[in-house]
This record gives sequence, C-alpha cells and structure tokens, in this order.
Amino acid sequence: MSMEIPRPLPPAITPPMAPLPIHPPIAPIPIPVTPSTSAAADDDEVDYEVSDDHRAARERHERAVQELLQRRRAYAMAVPTNDSAVRARLRRLGEPITLFGEREMERRDRLRALMVRLEADGQFDRLLRAQEDEQGAPGDDDDMEQIQYPFFTEGTNQLLQARVDIAMYSLPRAKARVDSAKRRLAGPDEDPEAEAALVVKQAGDFVLECSEIGDDRPLTGCSFSRDASMLATSSWSGIIKVWSMPQITKIATLKGHTERATDVAFSPVDNCLATASADKTAKLWNRDGSLLMSFDGHLDRLARVAFHPSGKYLGTASFDKTWRLWDINTGTELLLQEGHSRSVYGVSFHPDGSLAASCGLDANARVWDLRSGRLYCTLIGHVKPVLGVSFSPNGHLVATASEDNFCRIWDLRTRQMVYSIPAHKSLISHVKFEPQEGYYLATSSYDSKAALWSTRDYKPIKSLAGHESKVTSLDISGDGQHIVTVSHDRTIKIWSCRGTARDNEMELD
Repeated sequence: MSMEIPRPLPPAITPPMAPLPIHPPIAPIPIPVTPSTSAAADDDEVDYEVSDDHRAARERHERAVQELLQRRRAYAMAVPTNDSAVRARLRRLGEPITLFGEREMERRDRLRALMVRLEADGQFDRLLRAQEDEQGAPGDDDDMEQIQYPFFTEGTNQLLQARVDIAMYSLPRAKARVDSAKRRLAGPDEDPEAEAALVVKQAGDFVLECSEIGDDRPLTGCSFSRDASMLATSSWSGIIKVWSMPQITKIATLKGHTERATDVAFSPVDNCLATASADKTAKLWNRDGSLLMSFDGHLDRLARVAFHPSGKYLGTASFDKTWRLWDINTGTELLLQEGHSRSVYGVSFHPDGSLAASCGLDANARVWDLRSGRLYCTLIGHVKPVLGVSFSPNGHLVATASEDNFCRIWDLRTRQMVYSIPAHKSLISHVKFEPQEGYYLATSSYDSKAALWSTRDYKPIKSLAGHESKVTSLDISGDGQHIVTVSHDRTIKIWSCRGTARDNEMELD
C-alpha cells in the first residue's frame, strides 16, 4: 500500500493594511460682509483722524529724537579740550573767541554746538578746512598759550593819565589817614570810644527843623554843598533846584533835562553840581544855573551820580549795565566799566579816591581799583537789587542798601560781611555814613522813614519819621549836624541836632 506525501503549504500572504481615512476639509465659517466693510476693503488707503494732542505729542517726540541724535553726534565729534585750542577753532570758524561772562566749559559747549549746526547745514567742508588749518599751523598753539586772558580792552592815553593822577592823589591821603589813626590810638589824651559814644548820643537828638515843598512832582535826589550853605534837589519834573540853608530859600532853578531827573550831587571842591536824568545824559552846572558840560554816551537812563573826591572826575551809573568815569574839565569819557549782569543803580568813591564801588539790580556790589582797573572784590549776600552803596570815612567799611530791606556792612580788609541790619519794613533807597568819623550811618526807605544806626554795635539810634510817602534819598552835611531827606510826597525835610550838640559839648568840657 502506498502512502501519499503531503505537499508543502504556500507561504502566508500578509494582507495589506487598510488606508488611513481621509477627512474632508473643514469649510470656513462664512462672515457676513456689510457694504461699508466691503467698500473700505476695496480702497488702497485708509484715512485716520488724528487729534491735535496726539499730533503735538508726536511732534514733541520727533523733536526730542532729533535733539538726542544731534547731542550724540556732538559728543562724538572731536572738540578740543584746551581752552586756547577752543579759541583758535572759534577764530578760524569766524566766531567770537569769547563772550561776556563766558567760562571755559561754556566756550567749549558753544564750539560743540556750532560744529553740530554746521554739519547739519551741510557745511562739513568748513569744519574740515578749520581742522586742516590747525594741522598746517603748528606754531599757533604756542602763540595762543602766550596770550594772557581774560579778555581786556586797551584803554586810551587819557585813561592812563587819569589812573596815574588818581594814584598820586590817593596815596598821600591814604598815608595821612593811617597816620591819623595811629596817633589816635597811641595818644594818651585820645579816647575814641568816648568820642564815638558822644556822637551817637548827639545823633539820638536829631529833630525835624524845617520842611518845604520842593516841586510839583516827586523828589528823587538831594545833596548838600561842601560847606552845607546850599542844598540841591532833583525831581520827576526834570528840574533841579538850588536852595540856601538853613531856611530852604530857592536861589536857582536848573532846566535842561528832557526827562525826569534821577539824582544830583555837589562837587567836593567847589560849588558846581552834577545831575543825572532818564534822558541818558548827565550834566554839570554852575550854582547860578548855567550849564557847563553835558556828558553823553550812556545807552539807557541814568540812576545815580557821584563826584570823585578830587573833584576832577564824575561817576555815573546807568541801566545800560555799565558805570562810566568822566573828565569834568573836557567832558571825555575815560572809562566804560562793565561787570554787572543787570542794570547798575549806584556808584560811590572811597574817601582816598583809590576805589570805586558800584551796585545794581543783579543783587551784587562790586569794588574797583581805579589805579589799576582791576576788580578788587564782589560783595555777594543780598537777595534782591542793591540800590545804594557808601564808603566809611576810615576807608575800611562799605555799606550797601537793598530791596530786601537789609543794610549790610562789609569789611574791605577781609572782603567779608561783618553785619546785616534788618533796617526797614520796605526797600532801602539810600545809605550814607556820617562823613567825619563814620560813627553812625543813615538809611532811607520806602516805608516813609529814615533811620540812624550806630557803627559800633549797629543798634538803632533814631527813627526820622515825618514823610507821608516813600523816602527816595538823603544826605548828611559835612559837620554831621544836618540831615536832609526827600520823598515822593514832594517835601524836603531838614533834621538837625545843632542845639543839643552844643549843649553836649559844654557838658563834656
């Protein structure tokens, strides 16, 4: 019997995998389109309404960005650090090498700003030429180093002669003053403290002796003659009047100013007088009313006027920020002195004639050496305009009067303030030392009063009350026995202590 052999099975075939299901795409959700939306979509540009505030803010932002870019460009530019090189670059660019009151850093910032402006204006080739000129002139830096700054203006021969004359006048007077002070201290019979106490006691006895209407308009200035036999006053009417003392009888009327008169001063050597006016001129008169000289040159109204102790020169203070020195014999302007940043209101001279003091609306007073032309010191301390300045007879002290209601005392030897007097309830219009020894000083104020103060302890001595309006000026006679005050109430008031002084002298004997 035969057996059947089984046939091998064919290999198993793996069934193909089923394809992944493919989902149909999701249809987008229809969005309703309004006519306005479709119309806006068809336009290429869309107009937006921008508010004025937004536009202004955007302009400010753009300006700030431009300034920032210019500032960055400026600091990236090569600006010389040496002040001489900065001046040389400014000169080559056709700019002033220095401005009034400009310091080194301010000058360098000005050059940097100029270079940025030239670059922004497309004048970069001008900057390149300036730099090439500097590189091509190696000796310029050495030359610039030899120039002595600060900037100065060469004076005239007349000013040189005036400085020499002032020096020759002041040195003997200074020596005599120092010798007299030494004798007073060393003399066994001298007692300065007792003498000062006596003068202060006499000053406490000042009383109103006479009052007179001085003009139809407010009065602005007053001055005694050297022997106190005459008195001069100025007013808003532009008229200056000369009065005899002590009855206050009018003896002359001076007419010539076209604007209000602001001050008047008698000469210390004769009976001539000088006046200042808002018509920008000062005038020199004889006591009989004849005009001797007119001083023209100021660019703005004048405030105060003062004679040099020699009587040869006249100082004028003006709102053009300068004070000037004039030769009264020729009418020549000898000195135009700048230095104040605002109007100059007052000017005064040292008893020796060596120094001049000026004060102004910049709240500072400055002391100048007339012999060399140098600024001796700046008296900084007031917080409002300084309207009056006065030297003491001993030459050591300076008093300043200000709108801050304070009278400040300064020592010229230390250049420091020694005392501050809260003198009045309103601005102080004028201040003056007693002219013999300076044992007391007088102040006038817009609180309608004048006041006397001891220079030993700066305590009040006497309040001179009698005016009904602002007291604009005062003066003290040479013997210290009379004080005159003028006011906006148009009155002249004479205060006297002659009788009490005579009694006190008898008691002292």
